[in-house]
Amino acid sequence: MCTDYSNLNKACPKDAYPLPCIDRLVDGASGHGVFSFLDAYSGYNQIKMHPTDEEKTAFITENANFCYRVMPFGLKNVGATYQRLMDKVFQGQIGRNIEIYVDDMVVKSGSLTDHMADLAEIFGELRKHNMRLNPEKCTFGVRGGKFLGFMLSVRGIEANRDKCQAVLEMRSPSNLKELQRLSGRLVALSRFLPRLGDKISPMTKLLRKASTFSWNESCEAAFAVLKAALATPPILTRPDPLNPLSVYLAVSDEAISSVIVQEKGGTQAPIYFVSRLLQDSETRYQLIEKVVLGLVHTSRRLRHYFQSHPVVVHTDCPISKVLRKPKLARRMMAWSVELSQFDITYRPRGPIKAQCLVDFVNELHPHSYFEEQWWILHVDGSSNR
Repeated sequence: MCTDYSNLNKACPKDAYPLPCIDRLVDGASGHGVFSFLDAYSGYNQIKMHPTDEEKTAFITENANFCYRVMPFGLKNVGATYQRLMDKVFQGQIGRNIEIYVDDMVVKSGSLTDHMADLAEIFGELRKHNMRLNPEKCTFGVRGGKFLGFMLSVRGIEANRDKCQAVLEMRSPSNLKELQRLSGRLVALSRFLPRLGDKISPMTKLLRKASTFSWNESCEAAFAVLKAALATPPILTRPDPLNPLSVYLAVSDEAISSVIVQEKGGTQAPIYFVSRLLQDSETRYQLIEKVVLGLVHTSRRLRHYFQSHPVVVHTDCPISKVLRKPKLARRMMAWSVELSQFDITYRPRGPIKAQCLVDFVNELHPHSYFEEQWWILHVDGSSNR
């Protein structure tokens, strides 16, 4: 039954109950030895409607008028209502042995013995609140699986193979719609693609132009580079809350990029790749401004990491000296204040210790280093006394 509740939704106030951060859930669930993926049986329909609100869900059929006695799909606040229920039911287990995003649930354990005990605890809560699972969509006691579009395993967080394969099997776009489809698929995998902004730049220019679509050699070369990167995407790790995070920045004429890593076992394990293209006005920023913008964008995009960890920024640019100046340009002053809320220290760049970080060996574009630029002054020979 498909019912249009657009008018009812317009009259309903918005339930602002917050949904959990997907990145935090994925980080919290990864790195464990045994998983079980649970799915509720028609989860929304397991919540009863308030008696006085049942008639508001009324719909007309050929035979009679009906209304829902349980919460149907399509109502404005069903996601927030269901998340609130899950948070109350599993308030003692969330973060410890289970992660939940609305109706997606994953039980995580370090060993099979612990996993059996965790499942017994979870099932006890489900029986206590009279909730049912769909056995056809549940998977128990596996070494890895898909959760919120990511592949989880003991090794860490891996890119969804189906999403990678979809890009690898695509032919070169021949029109704007196909290019938009490709761009959307790449954005979904952006966490695993270092310096995506630089790699996708030739293709993105076609999206901005209003002229005839023209797929050229530079676009084909960029597409080949992206396919090569997705053929063997890096495995990301979850951050250790007891150790600081390291940030490496990369700036070019067209994009800003960064990667968050953490020292583990003598190597630098990547946690998250961030990248975006510069807007037209941002391309004219001074080089130091672009570097600071890259750090600011990273702190906004990954705010939950910056708030919960000390952060070490490895850079050869004098960011700390510039931001401490009493007189700064307006945007630099705003960025300095914004970054001051985090525990950030700056150190010179050292050697890169991971193959997947090779794109961050050079912090700046080869033509963008801090070099003295001499001005030529032309005079007409006249003098003023």
